[in-house]
Amino acid sequence: MSTPATKKQRTLPQYELLYWPGIPGRGEYIRLALEAAGVSYSDPANETKDGISKITPLNDKKTTGDEDGNPPTFSPPAMRVPGAGKDGKALLIHQTPNILMYLGPHIGMVPDDELGRLHANQMMLTALDLSNETHDTHHPVAVMEHYENQKEESKRKAKDFRESRIPKFFNYFERILKGNEAEGKGKYLVGNKLSYADTTVWQVIDGIMFAYPNEIAARKGEGEFPLIFDTFHPSFKEEKGIKEYLASKRRLPYSNGLYRLYPELDR
Repeated sequence: MSTPATKKQRTLPQYELLYWPGIPGRGEYIRLALEAAGVSYSDPANETKDGISKITPLNDKKTTGDEDGNPPTFSPPAMRVPGAGKDGKALLIHQTPNILMYLGPHIGMVPDDELGRLHANQMMLTALDLSNETHDTHHPVAVMEHYENQKEESKRKAKDFRESRIPKFFNYFERILKGNEAEGKGKYLVGNKLSYADTTVWQVIDGIMFAYPNEIAARKGEGEFPLIFDTFHPSFKEEKGIKEYLASKRRLPYSNGLYRLYPELDR
């Protein structure tokens, strides 16, 4: 695993996370990696009243790029890194997995070796697939339509999600933890240290635990996925940096984002 950033390194570089205010959303996958590494970053939309002014240009449908030579972003989250771009200008990148892949080696949140990086990356990408499927349970027909306008379709989608997709994905992550148990002790998916695979998988599992509490309680009661529920999920919350973050106001509550609590969609 790459060497984590030290306290002295918290000030350089100043990573700028560009994401919507008030919700964890896809920005949370990036926040968790940064918090776990103990590196400095700003989150302007949640830190200043006019911070949203840095986010809305990311959706500009007419721009062909910014003044620093970066191509247009599709949508948040994005990350700006001063001095890391072309000719020493700011780098601006988007797409959650792309940002995590960039950050990993810079902040010590990915293994040093190529195989370890590939394994961590495929786990992160699989977790984000599950994240997208979770979102689609409350917006199965049209992303821009209100949930209330597709509630019946959501019920059907959620039933299949609970009965087939949750166990399929959770079984996969349980098997990874089991296969790495000698080294990771059930706490880590790759090796014996925290990586962005762990932060991403944990956030997805935690979001599903919020959105489907009855489903998760039933599976816990049946003794399913013991490494996930008894070791991985609780131990992650005690990790240095993560424990402090989860107890802080920077950790935004779940609301109308990716993970939503609709009792009619639960078991």
